[in-house]
Amino acid sequence: MLFDAAAYHHLAPLEGLARQPFLRGDGTLCDLPGYDRASALFGTFDPSPFSIPATPTHETAQRALQELRGLLTEFEFAQPHDESAALAAMLTAAARPALSAAPMFHVKAAMYGSGKSYLTGMVSLFTSAERPGVLAYPQTDEECTKLLLARLMAAPAVLNFDNLKHDLHAHESLCSALTEPRLTGRILGVSKTTTVGTRTLFLSSGNNVEPLGDLTRRVLTITLQPCSENPAARKFDGDPQRNVRARRAHYVSAALTVIRAWIHAGPPRLATKPLGSFEQWSDWCREPLLWLGQEDPAAAMFTGMANDPDRQTLQRLLHAWHNALQDRPLGVKAICAHNDATLREAVEDIAQERGEVNRRRFGRWLARHQNRLVDGLTLMRAGSARGAELWRVAAAGGLSGKSGSLSASLAKVAQHPAEETRFEGEVL
Repeated sequence: MLFDAAAYHHLAPLEGLARQPFLRGDGTLCDLPGYDRASALFGTFDPSPFSIPATPTHETAQRALQELRGLLTEFEFAQPHDESAALAAMLTAAARPALSAAPMFHVKAAMYGSGKSYLTGMVSLFTSAERPGVLAYPQTDEECTKLLLARLMAAPAVLNFDNLKHDLHAHESLCSALTEPRLTGRILGVSKTTTVGTRTLFLSSGNNVEPLGDLTRRVLTITLQPCSENPAARKFDGDPQRNVRARRAHYVSAALTVIRAWIHAGPPRLATKPLGSFEQWSDWCREPLLWLGQEDPAAAMFTGMANDPDRQTLQRLLHAWHNALQDRPLGVKAICAHNDATLREAVEDIAQERGEVNRRRFGRWLARHQNRLVDGLTLMRAGSARGAELWRVAAAGGLSGKSGSLSASLAKVAQHPAEETRFEGEVL
């Protein structure tokens, strides 16, 4: 009867499960199990092992941070910001039930045995004492939707895509799960839909694989770079996974102490680049690390957005198109037949099949990338002629029908393509 009901007005809303003390949206701490009406979270934990100071100071946060850094001493990170990203993953795992959205953390390396799965396994312990299973990364969006719905119905603490062999394709359902509080879809084998919560920590790992497309701004990559030809044969002095499993409450408390100390300090905001869709996560899991002198844990995300292969392909096309045609509108057939070598090469990179350009495929690609601004250029629809749709490439300063404020904002994006833009006033 409950399952078939259309509404549940007689029940209190439930946003998710908390397996340890958690922060409410206003930064206050809830350290009691059971239902918390202020956050709509249900705590399923024993509060006695956890110890989080009521008013932690900067010095308290520094000591807590050193406890967390001690777990990472034998991991070989490529850059200092990769260690910061690993610390951010711990903070995210500890605070995930209270975060409306959080990025996925992807650990990559150049070779096997670098510690990728070990690191994701350790981070997952900050969400729950249970050992999470690992999943294969779905190949299609349909497969991804079915997998996410089936798994998220059980409200897991972690979903871990381990040992990826291919790049992380931007499946629509996964992109939505990372930025939206709920995901809706049809249940496998049943003619009905369901809505599930997405307050789960998403992790992944693989050798030399990267997030693509829309995932570049939703996935934070942590790169490991062992200084050894055979990293799997290395000997380690410690066992951080065992340490966290044995003293989970201690390390979770340290992570929450870092966040609480930042909140009690003002809170001070130091990040210069905003992160759209992850504002609360940036406040709780990024700003405290910057406040404590760490490198920006989101640095790899901005680099990934700038180096996204899809963006680079569009960049080559826009520059070749604008150099050959300026802003003159043309149809797909004329563009594909143009004799400019650079433009022709860019078109072939996008839609060549069996030695020829597939015009239908190229047209669909143009439709997916219209109005996206790269290096001050954007692809726009330009009406139609003789039943064929026309396209043109316009410079940011030449966008018709746009306000001066928006043109200025677009120019800013063109100068800093990897940054999210924060609009103010009446621009929108």
